[in-house]
Formats: sequence, structure tokens, C-alpha cells
Amino acid sequence: MIEAGERLVLVSGTREYYVRAGEGTLSTDLGILDLAALVGGDYGDIVATHLGTEFVVRRPRPTDFFSHASRTGAPMLPKDIGMVIAYTGMNREDTVLDAGTGSGIAAIYFGSIARCVVTCEVRPEFARKAEANIRDAGLDNVEVRACDVLEVEGLFDVVHLDLPVRAEHLAHAHRLLRSGGYCACYTPFLEQMSVAYDAAANLFSEVHTYECMEREMTRGSRGTRPSTRVGHSGYITIARR
Repeated sequence: MIEAGERLVLVSGTREYYVRAGEGTLSTDLGILDLAALVGGDYGDIVATHLGTEFVVRRPRPTDFFSHASRTGAPMLPKDIGMVIAYTGMNREDTVLDAGTGSGIAAIYFGSIARCVVTCEVRPEFARKAEANIRDAGLDNVEVRACDVLEVEGLFDVVHLDLPVRAEHLAHAHRLLRSGGYCACYTPFLEQMSVAYDAAANLFSEVHTYECMEREMTRGSRGTRPSTRVGHSGYITIARR
């Protein structure tokens, strides 16, 4: 049952709206929808505006938070988050440390998979925004800390670094990881990737760097071809303790 204050996605054809059930209205060229009418309903319900336009009610998934959640900068793309999850084998038994929270998008993906996530962001205003996004995702297993990752102590199965990486970050990650655990480092530039790789190579038993090139297909009346969107976003360095 949908509760007051819960985040939802309303879909009609190719149109999507990211709303909160409860007080107020959604006003669009498709009509006005009473958001209070969503409370007590269920996912998959059909609701209509005063003009009769129908919307399907969806419970947001991590992909929807990537598309619609409030941002404080450019988040990692799903393809790169997916590489981190795949190459670390992240699973429901894992305790994950996520450094460089940003908008909290990666933490939302990780929190949907792992047993628990600690995500730290050095900028307090970013941490507050990320915490709001994570709460909207309904995740109570993700803890947001406004701190430097170098201040974090404990034991983790996966450490994820999405920040201007230095050798000391890799050394700290190595100290925090359980035997057999993984450090994953996202770096947008080759120079940063080299720092991460070289520092990890001196500490970890296995080190690999990957680049995932993505091409979306565009299909139209004239035919099908790759989109012109740039496929590169960054490099993922995976190191195993």
C-alpha cells in the first residue's frame, strides 16, 4: 500500500513524472492529478487526470532515481555502477563502504543489493542531499556520513572510491578490507587511473582496470544505427585484497 510521502513515478506513454504521494497536485498539459489520491493505492494502479489522461503508478527502482532524483553533480552512469557490482561480486552478505557519495545514486544501487552500506561525503551540503535521495528510495540499510573517507574505520567486503584519488586512499582501503575483499575505484581521466592502478599494484594481490564503452541503438523509419552519444565515461580499477 502506498503511504503518504512516498516517492512514485507516474508513466503515460513516453511521459514520466517523479512525484511524492500526499498533499498537492501534479499539473501538466495532460491535466491535473490529485497526489492525495495516490495514498492507499498500490503499484500498478491506473490513475487519471481531470482531463482523463491515464497514468500507471510505479514504485521507483534505482534506475528511476538515476533519472529523476535531485543531483549535486554528475553521478556515475549505470554501466559503471554495474561494472563495480559485477567485478566485486557485491551481494546481500556484504558490508560496503562508498566514498564520494555525491547525489547518492551509487549508494542507492549498492543498498539495493548489499547487506549494509556506509557512504561518506566530505561536503556536508552534498551529504544532506544524498541522504534525502536515499531516504526517498526507502533504504534503511544505507548510512550517510559527512566525513572524509580517511576518517572511517571498520571492516568491509567492498570499498568503492569515486573521488580525486590519491595513493593514501588505496592504502586506507587496503586496511579496511577483509581478506578476499575488493576495492573499486572510479576515475574519469587516465592520469587519475594511473595513480589508482600504481598505488593498488603495490598493495593488492590482483589489479585490473576496465573501460566500458556503451552504444545505445537508435531505431527510426530510415533504419537502425548507433546513437551519436559519447560512450566513454571513466575507468574502473578493481583490486582484490
